[in-house]
Amino acid sequence: MGKGGLIALGALAACSTPASDAPAPRAVEEAQMSQPVGAPAVDPTTDLCKAGDLQWLVGKPKTDIPVPVEVVNRRVTCTTCPVTEDYSPHRLNIFFNEQTEIVEQVRCG
Repeated sequence: MGKGGLIALGALAACSTPASDAPAPRAVEEAQMSQPVGAPAVDPTTDLCKAGDLQWLVGKPKTDIPVPVEVVNRRVTCTTCPVTEDYSPHRLNIFFNEQTEIVEQVRCG
């Protein structure tokens, strides 16, 4: 096989699926972001932040958000507000519309 063939083979290998069945944290976040607003959590095994339990908040005013027992793992912010891009599967994110103050998304991250 020539040098060009090895490069092409290397490029194909780089695109292959990893051996692990567990999705990368970024892939989980992207899958959750691509879901329709108000959709249930992606998969109960990846719902480590218990976002599925609070899906009822979608469409409700942000004043309906219950006060958490453990504030360390919860973030409430508007959909246009800047947030850190680090992914934490245990952190519950509740996003509301800044103008209407209506909850639009509840997801892990």
